[in-house]
Amino acid sequence: MTTPLFTLLRDEILATGPIPLARYMDLCLGHPVHGYYRTRDPLGAAGDFVTAPEISQMFGELIGVWIAAAWGAMGAPADLALVELGPGRGTLMADALRALARAAPTLRPALHLVETSPVLRAAQAERLSGFAPTWHEGLATLPPGPALVVANEFFDALPVRQFQRTARGWFERCIGLSPDADRLVFGLAAEPDPRIDAPAPVGATLTLPGAALDTVRDLARRLVRDGGAMLAIDYGHARPGFGDSLQAVAGHRFVDPLAAPGEADLTTHVDFSALARAAAGAGARVHGPIDQRDFLHALGLRARAERLSANATPQQALRIATAVSRLTDPARRGMGSLFKVMALSNPALQDLPGLSAEGR
Repeated sequence: MTTPLFTLLRDEILATGPIPLARYMDLCLGHPVHGYYRTRDPLGAAGDFVTAPEISQMFGELIGVWIAAAWGAMGAPADLALVELGPGRGTLMADALRALARAAPTLRPALHLVETSPVLRAAQAERLSGFAPTWHEGLATLPPGPALVVANEFFDALPVRQFQRTARGWFERCIGLSPDADRLVFGLAAEPDPRIDAPAPVGATLTLPGAALDTVRDLARRLVRDGGAMLAIDYGHARPGFGDSLQAVAGHRFVDPLAAPGEADLTTHVDFSALARAAAGAGARVHGPIDQRDFLHALGLRARAERLSANATPQQALRIATAVSRLTDPARRGMGSLFKVMALSNPALQDLPGLSAEGR
């Protein structure tokens, strides 16, 4: 499918040669005019995918409970910044703030949203107008001071580099053009990268999440300096390994990631072990990762579902049960094991709700 972004990519490749996967992902998702997240609301039944906050209000409410407990563990600072990375439509934060008002009525956090999409900023503004949010293009403009940061399905969409093992070494995976230049194709760099010597069988794929590691290091240094914690929830794996997890989704179906650049969501599984090493190297304390199922149950998902169901119609009770199953089922149809939860914090915070030894 020819898209406006395909034309730009084709011209760049013809001029300078094949481009790394990280460059491709960056342009597909964040190009200022034709990038996927710049041009649409991708969420919900009318969009391309559904996230946990869109499945049930209970998810965001439990995040609000987590925020209240983490704030108390910090010593209840009055000048707290509440930050969300990639807030979507603002659904998670709206539900969290509603629960937070009950769990910590004296907390009045300054709300900061890191969001580059003008379409999603408009949705966030409508849903969160009563909380006077401040928007940011990135981490650099966030104010100093203690902070609690929430990142739900944020790291999976950050650009990655990939390398493939051959008999001659590790070659970077690139995107080039077919012989007639009418479609994009995967290929390998002309020479191996001598800096990579990981033992692996021929054909193995290694993913290096450079943008995610940089983000985690920046956040970890901030938390060490100013206090606070970050909660990251994403689909991925807790142990390092090899494999190609690049995928594209459009219309709630998996599609060819090269077929229609700028028209599909591109993601990779998050390597939580790599993020944990980066955070620890920057001086932060790492909590987890654990399965989303265990985290939500530790925060009281079952009890919350029972309270909602007590006053619900049979149809509403069924929807609540279905939502609980989707959020916690460890099978392929659920998010319970595929999604992991990890927190980073100032070293003084030894236990965080849902991630302490008792929570596991």
